[in-house]
Amino acid sequence: MNKIETLYNEWSAAQPVKNELQQRLDQKFMLEFNYNSNHIEGNTLTYGQTELLLLFGRVVGEAKMKDLEEMKAHNVCLKMMIEEAKEKDKPLTEYFIRTLHQTMLREDYTVYRQLPGGETTSYVVHAGCYKTRPNSVITPTGERFEYASPEETPALMSDLINWYNRTAQEDTLSPVELASLFHYRYIRIHPFEDGNGRIARLLMNYTLLRNGYPMIVIRSKNKKAYLDALGKADLLVGQIPSDGANATLEQAKDFVAYITKQVEITLEADLDFLKEKEDTVWWFDGEFVKFKNERTVKLIKLIINKPSITIPEISKALSINPSAVQKQLKYLQDKGYMERAGANKNGERKILLVSTTPNSGR
Repeated sequence: MNKIETLYNEWSAAQPVKNELQQRLDQKFMLEFNYNSNHIEGNTLTYGQTELLLLFGRVVGEAKMKDLEEMKAHNVCLKMMIEEAKEKDKPLTEYFIRTLHQTMLREDYTVYRQLPGGETTSYVVHAGCYKTRPNSVITPTGERFEYASPEETPALMSDLINWYNRTAQEDTLSPVELASLFHYRYIRIHPFEDGNGRIARLLMNYTLLRNGYPMIVIRSKNKKAYLDALGKADLLVGQIPSDGANATLEQAKDFVAYITKQVEITLEADLDFLKEKEDTVWWFDGEFVKFKNERTVKLIKLIINKPSITIPEISKALSINPSAVQKQLKYLQDKGYMERAGANKNGERKILLVSTTPNSGR
């Protein structure tokens, strides 16, 4: 935890962050967290669709209505969690968790499944209510891994929340350890019929935020590593749900280590962002991209302002020869930061990077 403490102290010393910079960090997190946390669970919206939906209320391309509504509801949950985390004297409650779940799912719905013999069965997913039927997951080895039963869930959740509030007051665990261990214990209960992973990641960030840490994103492209870390903890804890709901820090050490690394990565990235010239930092595929060459930044802005700009025009504007322009354009295209629309010679160029400053284009 020494590296975390060093980074956290540096982050704390940088506070308060200028409003404009904080707004950019907040916007980036909002898009990243909503996209990835839902994508892990099967939402099909692209990052670009998520950006347009949450920032501009627009929908581009084909999208399932369920995925659109799910994304918007999740963003409301994020806002609710952030507001709750600001109330530092207010304890975490089961009521708040059930309210998050109610907001996320919006309403009860029926799931239909076809049994191996062809018969159709169904069950109702209840929004804001603890599960009324057992839930489980099939492990990579093909075994069924059971979570807490509906009968034992209320008592286990009550114990979990009491433990969380007591431990937060006692300060016996670091915020990162508390956030990680709470996430693991919560997941072993799996108190709802749907939405447990998304709620767990919201509550993990609730703990980080109320202790002055930046919130983290578990990226969908890293889903396997995330689930593997949970699985390693399961091997140490065993399959009894009540044991999982009371797991120790030592038993959950692999998952705690995984979350600790994600906090490190986030602190380092956010600190780097604060140190860079604002117009040299962009977003691409949910991550920061930094350009040391100012000509590259100028080239990007030229293309954003005039997608049909020619190589001779760029050469004149940047005071470099055409071959140097072509090299820069090839770099942007090879990285995926730019694409051509239409014929190679006559088609417009489109920049796929997103600016982190208000006046730098897209």
